[in-house]
Amino acid sequence: MTILVTGAAGFIGFHVARRLLRDGAQVVGFDNLNPYYDPRLKQARLDQLSGDPLFEFFRGNLEDRSALTKAFDRGPFDAVIHLAAQAGVRYSIDHPETYIQSNVVGFLNILEECRSRSVKHLLYASSSSVYGLNHHTPFTTSDNVDHPVSLYAATKKANELMAHTYSHLYGLPTTGLRFFTVYGPWGRPDMAYFKFTQAIVAGRPIEVYNNGALWRDFTYIDDIVEGVVRLIDHIPSPDPRWNADTPDPATSSAPYRVFNIGNSSPVKLMEFIATLERLLGVAAILQMRPMQLGDVHSTSADIDALVAEVGFAPRTTIEVGLEKFVAWYRASRDLLQ
Repeated sequence: MTILVTGAAGFIGFHVARRLLRDGAQVVGFDNLNPYYDPRLKQARLDQLSGDPLFEFFRGNLEDRSALTKAFDRGPFDAVIHLAAQAGVRYSIDHPETYIQSNVVGFLNILEECRSRSVKHLLYASSSSVYGLNHHTPFTTSDNVDHPVSLYAATKKANELMAHTYSHLYGLPTTGLRFFTVYGPWGRPDMAYFKFTQAIVAGRPIEVYNNGALWRDFTYIDDIVEGVVRLIDHIPSPDPRWNADTPDPATSSAPYRVFNIGNSSPVKLMEFIATLERLLGVAAILQMRPMQLGDVHSTSADIDALVAEVGFAPRTTIEVGLEKFVAWYRASRDLLQ
């Protein structure tokens, strides 16, 4: 197979590209290596991929159609896995324009390239953040997601709507992937688990929001990758059971699907911190803070649809996943200085 992976220097994109290469696929990567967090980490991930003769890389911005076209010219692709985006819930509050350009304009360019080249399957990253004010847990893909609480979440919801439009108008098969709090080696330094680890090791305090009364469905990176890779060959087709009078948001009369990929086992933030403390052998200095704008109290994934589709359920426990992350962190200190 020949597959385009956008965001190949990012956390999830790197792991997906590496897995595909190990499976013998040809991979074309696309990324802009932007400075949202230290580009040296992104370059280090890219260096891990660049030694493989089956990997080719293009650097550019999603909103630059001409740069994206050059990458698509290396096709035809059996699938496009679109994982590039401006990430971060809190960053979107102060930098809204960046999210519109990358996550909306950029996604439109992805859709147009896939449409014009009759790509067989577009898989794209959505997010558990789309569930917003929904307090019904576990979150299921049949839930309404019309009340996001951050612009980041709104752009991910917009991506799902845009994908459905292209599936309906042009028959482009699209699969949305709602990821739940991904963590693990080579992760993002802006994520809580990474920042907590750095601060605890350095003896600095960590900020604990909502006084620790938060639950997250932490999902280990290898489980995310397994879900993504298994879905590549599961190309959506119109759902014959779909009914416009009682519409299921996760399917359609068009070749369109949405799946949750999460551990389906939420962990309380204070338990998460206690696990990190034990693995690091250092007690955290806690600074309790109120709830932050754009945050939600809890996330929990209903993955019944994923299991039914591909026969896989994420299963890595927080203890095992954090132990692997801490081992990588300790071995990578020179990179992270």
